[in-house]
Amino acid sequence: MKNTLSRRDLLKLAGYTGVAATLPFMFQNKTMLKRRILSSGNEMLPVVGLGTWIQFDVGKSEEERKPLGEVLKRMAEHGGKVIDSSPMYGNSEEVVGDRATAMGLADKFFYATKVWTTGEQEGIRQMQASLRKMRRTTMDLMQIHNLMDWQTHLKTLRKWKDEGKVRYIGITHYTVTAHEQLEKIIRSEKIDFVQFNYSIRVRNAETSLLKTAQEKGVSVIINEPFEKGSLFSAVKGKELPEWAADYDIKSWAQFFLKFILSHPAVTCVIPGTSNPEHLADNMGAGFGKLPDEAGRKKMAEFIGKL
Repeated sequence: MKNTLSRRDLLKLAGYTGVAATLPFMFQNKTMLKRRILSSGNEMLPVVGLGTWIQFDVGKSEEERKPLGEVLKRMAEHGGKVIDSSPMYGNSEEVVGDRATAMGLADKFFYATKVWTTGEQEGIRQMQASLRKMRRTTMDLMQIHNLMDWQTHLKTLRKWKDEGKVRYIGITHYTVTAHEQLEKIIRSEKIDFVQFNYSIRVRNAETSLLKTAQEKGVSVIINEPFEKGSLFSAVKGKELPEWAADYDIKSWAQFFLKFILSHPAVTCVIPGTSNPEHLADNMGAGFGKLPDEAGRKKMAEFIGKL
């Protein structure tokens, strides 16, 4: 196996192409693992969702948007639900709304986006635009992107939640340096979700942020699960260890995602993709066994030695 193998090449070697890529990898007769939204009482979310940064920022042509409709179709077939976007992501919000509607899937998903600006009125204007672009009358989750002017927007979000314009509210960031501030906020403010980066090699969130979120009843969405793709570069030319099968792991993507999902504080992980085969691969992480604590340690040590 040469080091030039891409994720697509690995999937082909494993036989996950064509019809196989449309199935949640040998778990067709089971449903994806779900976890509770802690502030809701009993609403459950499937553990693997979809990020749209870069991947859904395409033009208006049918040629550009059609593959993304297939991504959403397969996601719904596999039981995925959470779609995360932002005004920062170019045309992504509009593309999600357009494709979900065109595919007849508009009511199949849990829509999450963000406010990414400064000032109360500008924030309101931007959030209203997001509702229009994603074709929603109510947004499932509105988050404050990278904590930008978070005190101002949090006041608006609480009002919008009371008015039924959003169902849940949250805060986000994507860097380790923001973890301390995220933790301070969830200790002092009542919010529903916190989104941040966490992966098999970037584990700062294990220090206290994940534990604090669980203690405070704040649901966790994980971004950057593949470290902007660098994890796949790290395993090029490497075969999965035989013991990965003990956790129903059938690809490197599932290896990385199942490590994240095996942490009990994690509600959902949102790997981004515009590739239907990669989407099917990612969704497979939500099926079958998850590692226990000993398995998590074994996985982290294996990657740490590469």
